[in-house]
Amino acid sequence: MNYIESKFTIEPQTPFQEILIAELAEIGFESFDETEEGLLAYIKEPDFDERQLKTLSLLNNDLVKISFTYKLIKDENWNAVWESNYDSVIIDERCYIRAPFHPSRPEVEFELLIEPQMSFGTAHHETTANMISLLLEENVKGKSFLDMGCGTGVLAILAHKKGATPICAIDNDEWAYRNTIDNVKKNNSNQITVYQGDATLLKGKKFDIIFANINKNILLTDMETYFKSLNDSGMLFMSGFYENDLSDIKIKAEQLGLNYTNHIVKNEWVAVKFAKTIA
Repeated sequence: MNYIESKFTIEPQTPFQEILIAELAEIGFESFDETEEGLLAYIKEPDFDERQLKTLSLLNNDLVKISFTYKLIKDENWNAVWESNYDSVIIDERCYIRAPFHPSRPEVEFELLIEPQMSFGTAHHETTANMISLLLEENVKGKSFLDMGCGTGVLAILAHKKGATPICAIDNDEWAYRNTIDNVKKNNSNQITVYQGDATLLKGKKFDIIFANINKNILLTDMETYFKSLNDSGMLFMSGFYENDLSDIKIKAEQLGLNYTNHIVKNEWVAVKFAKTIA
């Protein structure tokens, strides 16, 4: 199958890069690679429609300047192009995340084999990288763990390698659900239970630790459900929002009885930790 590579220049990139990815996904673009100038996006040649692309709302938004070019990538070159644009990642010198075509690094404490396909959560983005940093510092051995909005399953897999048990991973996207199942198998983490769905699946379930890497609106909507699903003294970690949104997250969390512990920031993206107050 031939693909079309579209190269976007975005100014300013924050927050419009993420918005553009969402709009492109809605019209059939399958994979994305963030660049210093903006974005590379890929779509099957038969699905590409330049006229539809030009009607995207973000391309007609006065708050951002976006230009693009595109070219055909023939089928025999597709894997080579994809691999050349997908780098391995190492977080805090402790967690090495690679695709099957990257070399192994057994000297690193944790090595994760992640094939992202169309799913979010490869540690290239700041939100996932921040959550991995917090997870690396957390003692999860023997504790029940939920990866909410699991994407590739990278957080659940790391939790398994750190000794968490049992582990549940949930995503409402079918592609992410299937991608997580594949990555669980690749990492011999078959103890992880994977579900397709949303926070309604949490009814009757309890966890010691919950990681939710989604977005601000869903976090605010579902935080009460997360709170009810936490065991006493449980920990809730959240990411997927900007530093200027942290106050809204804190207010909602404290209203529920969650105590702020700490947060980290990378390029304005935040990951935050809360502890459940024992009544």
